[in-house]
Amino acid sequence: MNRDFLFKLLRFLFVIAIAISSVFALIYLSRLTAPFIIGFFIALLINPLVDFLQSKAKMSRGFSVFTSIIVILGVISTAITLLINEIISGFAYLSKIVPVRFNQFTIFIENFYSTKIIPIYNNLLIMFEDLDQDQRSTVLDSVQILGTNLTNAFSTLTQSTANGLYTLILKLPNMATLLIISLLATFFISKDWYRLIKRLHQIVPEKVHDKIDQIHLSLQRALLGFLKAELKLTFMTACLVLIGLLILRVEHALTIALIIWLVDFFPYIGAIIIFLPWIIFSFTTGDITLGIGLSILYGLIVAQRQLIKPKILSSSIGISPLATIFAMFVGFKLIGVLGIILGPLTYIFIKTLHETGIFKTIWKFIITPPKKDEIITTKEKVIKTEKKIK
Repeated sequence: MNRDFLFKLLRFLFVIAIAISSVFALIYLSRLTAPFIIGFFIALLINPLVDFLQSKAKMSRGFSVFTSIIVILGVISTAITLLINEIISGFAYLSKIVPVRFNQFTIFIENFYSTKIIPIYNNLLIMFEDLDQDQRSTVLDSVQILGTNLTNAFSTLTQSTANGLYTLILKLPNMATLLIISLLATFFISKDWYRLIKRLHQIVPEKVHDKIDQIHLSLQRALLGFLKAELKLTFMTACLVLIGLLILRVEHALTIALIIWLVDFFPYIGAIIIFLPWIIFSFTTGDITLGIGLSILYGLIVAQRQLIKPKILSSSIGISPLATIFAMFVGFKLIGVLGIILGPLTYIFIKTLHETGIFKTIWKFIITPPKKDEIITTKEKVIKTEKKIK
């Protein structure tokens, strides 16, 4: 076999082994250092605000970081407080209207049962009496199996829901600990950010400094752009919902719009978790106009999300709409709903590695043959070893 080809093959396998080992090492270390990874990304996001306060307000680095964290937590807490107040007022309204609607729903079910179900049951009973003994046994067995399956499915669903809530309650202390450590890590990482960058520059060879800085800026721009895009999309959805509910003259439209704005951050769950039960309830209680209006409104929300999301994401994180859709689809197929978020970010990271020449450097490392004066063949090593022994 050609020695140059063997050398290239060994280097290629070496690069693949390093890449796979790095992925597994990152997965393992991410479980151990999750708060610090979260702290790093939060520090990366708040650095512009910290730098602004440090330069314009003449604050120390530590106090700028502390102020930035307090401001962000204050904004989030204020938004949650306002949302909770709106939800409480909404629930107060629902406590008045739900009993009335429930009575209407009960009357509708009773009428439906007496006018639709009972005649069907009587017809089936007449047909059942005309069957012979074997056919009756078959029908009874089928009904029994269907009832057992439905009971088992309901029991499984109930048990899964209860287990999920129990697991969530058990994880609350760990989540609180994770949040506290993440905030502490954010503070210290952001406080020593430039010192850490300087230390990293001292460790890493000088020729790759520009590439690391470019990757850092690209990741920061991608994260900020992604958050900005999600805020734009959810805000547009909330405004559309608010306008639609006001047109439909639904009471507490602002409360409902805020709730939908909150749940709309969850991909593929979002507004449907509110609209679907509401639409079904409206149709079943005879409020056909509201049901049709809500159906049209939800259709507009879905169309708006599907048409505008790739464009906003592409303009915010710097990739084309087609690449955004492709990355979202591949991410969804590989790891599910989370892949819709991680897909475009991963694409940006790979694109940044390509633009900085990382892949070209790796390929050059693989295909560049070794210099003859740097190679000591196995035979020469053996000869040298034998001479030393003699």
